[in-house]
Amino acid sequence: MLRPAVLGFLLACAVSLSSSATILENGMPVLWGHTAGQMTDLPVQNDVLTPDPWHYLHRMSLYRLMIAATDPFMGSMGPNATESPLWGLTLQLGWMLTSGRLADPTGATTCGLQTGDTMCISPQSWWACVNYFTSVLPFLSAAQQGFMGPNLQVQMQVPAGVEDYCTTYDDCTTRFPDAMAKWDAFFQGLKAAAESPLPDNEKKDSLLGLYWEAQMASTYASSACKARQSHYSSEEVSFAGSWLNSAEYVSAAHFQSSLERAAMFLTPLPSRILKAGDSAPNIEDLSSEENHSLYVFGWMKTINSVLGGSMVRMWKNAMCSVDKREKGRDMLEQLMLNPSFATTTFLGIVTGMSTGC
Repeated sequence: MLRPAVLGFLLACAVSLSSSATILENGMPVLWGHTAGQMTDLPVQNDVLTPDPWHYLHRMSLYRLMIAATDPFMGSMGPNATESPLWGLTLQLGWMLTSGRLADPTGATTCGLQTGDTMCISPQSWWACVNYFTSVLPFLSAAQQGFMGPNLQVQMQVPAGVEDYCTTYDDCTTRFPDAMAKWDAFFQGLKAAAESPLPDNEKKDSLLGLYWEAQMASTYASSACKARQSHYSSEEVSFAGSWLNSAEYVSAAHFQSSLERAAMFLTPLPSRILKAGDSAPNIEDLSSEENHSLYVFGWMKTINSVLGGSMVRMWKNAMCSVDKREKGRDMLEQLMLNPSFATTTFLGIVTGMSTGC
């Protein structure tokens, strides 16, 4: 099933014909149909599941298996099969692939390049490293909590000479206890919600709160990846910082990163790695939508820095109720997707909202 040579060729063709990063194929994440639909599609050694998270199809398979295992507990998210917040991570990984961000940034190998193995994920990629914390860690937690079947043992493969990635539940819990504890809490919360008498809107908000606590804990733990930023331009590093900063806003608003909603926010992200001299909103070979998203991301990070971090604090204070979080999600959508929605308007509304809690 997982045939990298054939799929790599197909993907290379798709990327070369496209002027922007592709995150959907036939309405699903990139190469979704070629990922593992069941546990037995992944390698097993001595009764231990041994996925290779440095192969795109394997890493995407972790998401597919998690979504399938948790969907029966996601009823409060909505009636469709694509409402789980985990879908946002699948599209994020697809965007990283097609925009070239999973490839080796050092130039020492052809990992992830069209001239090499396009399915290869480089351990030297900062983006791949950060994503490891939101793919491998939750999968290991879900397996530990019994979602993948009883007593399943998992050991992630690791490339020779690479030592700074955890590979088992116990290993990751030792190195990153807060992140693993919060993923455990999310998966335990899913089981508890199935038995809860609370109305669906309250269960949904609570589960999204647990989900985003876990994702942000993974994001904070991924500071371990920082040294890998030295392989990129200052423009790409700046974008990476603003991308991380944006997570503070969507997490506090309990954004439901379903397939459809996540696609709206991820489609305008830059379709290539930024290089020296790129300055949004005037990057000629990027679309107006990509330029706008880069400009807004940069503005949000800059204004928060100028205000000494108080922008994020005000936003988090403003997201103090289910209704306020709903309004916050609407505002983020306007800011990111509506070029006529002024940044000053956003700042003024946030200031007013934060004093009303």
